[in-house]
Amino acid sequence: MQSARKRIGKASMVLLIIYGAVVLYYVLFSERLGRADAYDTFRYNLHPFEEIRRFIIYREYVSPGAFVLNLLGNIFVFSPFGFLLPLYRLEKTGPVRVMLYSFLFSLGIELLQLVTRVGVFDVDDLILNTLGGLIGFLIYKVVFWIYHRNYESAEDFFRPQNKT
Repeated sequence: MQSARKRIGKASMVLLIIYGAVVLYYVLFSERLGRADAYDTFRYNLHPFEEIRRFIIYREYVSPGAFVLNLLGNIFVFSPFGFLLPLYRLEKTGPVRVMLYSFLFSLGIELLQLVTRVGVFDVDDLILNTLGGLIGFLIYKVVFWIYHRNYESAEDFFRPQNKT
């Protein structure tokens, strides 16, 4: 069982590194998100729920893509982090720790956006990203529960099933 757990930990570490690189690329360099040019000034929002409220109130005036990208995209993008983190860590990782790590990763990204003047430092992004990490953790817990209902050990999971 220990060797299977270590393989899962190593694989999830590789996936976390790839995930982090992809997120950083899209946040800092993606032309699709308008990251080709830096702003002349620092841009930031320090008022919680201001951008979330603005997108909800004026949803008829913004494109559906902008609405989904800003609100649901921030949640969706951080869900893999909340799912992969407990797989990577060999000791138990609870929701508080996942929320803390999601917040810190998001804060690092937001600070990079502020310093490089690419994108906007937005406290609402911190809230939505942290929520996304927590949702990823909840998905992990559901998958973990289903896995343990169907398999006695991690070795059973990797063993080919007999089709009789």
